[in-house]
Amino acid sequence: MKLPISFYQSREVVAIARNLLGKYLFTNINGEISGGYIVETEAYNGIIDKASHAYGNRQTNRTKTMYAAGGVAYVYLCYGIHEMLNVVTSEEGEPHAVLIRAINPTTGLNLMLERRKMISLKNNITAGPGSVAKALGVNRTMNGLSFLGDEIWIEDCGLSFQNEEIAAVPRVGVAYAREDALLPYRFYVKGNPFVSKPNR
Repeated sequence: MKLPISFYQSREVVAIARNLLGKYLFTNINGEISGGYIVETEAYNGIIDKASHAYGNRQTNRTKTMYAAGGVAYVYLCYGIHEMLNVVTSEEGEPHAVLIRAINPTTGLNLMLERRKMISLKNNITAGPGSVAKALGVNRTMNGLSFLGDEIWIEDCGLSFQNEEIAAVPRVGVAYAREDALLPYRFYVKGNPFVSKPNR
């Protein structure tokens, strides 16, 4: 069943990032469903987080989606190349978000291979946020879509991981955030082959 709106509107973005591991992320584009369970996330803690797009209460055309009530997608372009899918969380006006960094693909594998221009299943098909978005057909036209809708959603299918199965480590590529770059806001399932590097 789809996660309820209450899941997204908690103010504990770090807890949400951890609790998203094992949840199933799906897209339905032109009647074709693809997805898998989430194995890697990163939390971004709003205006006090130097790594967040909304640090210092920054409000731009790009970041305005982050200020919506939790439960919508925040999709942006990174380095002019990669679409990045984030889950907006917390209350309206508090710009928390969780970046989806990797999924373990389970549904629509041929469709994902086609989108990724791959001929066989390899670990990098959905390892890293750009790969996740491309494999699932996510792009910026989906920015602001509700996770309670029928185009993109997240389900609880009963899969969960114990704390000892999960790594909590610093985020990737946010050295500019200085001391905040060291925060253990990246979560991943230990040993899962679809987790992006570094994954030790």
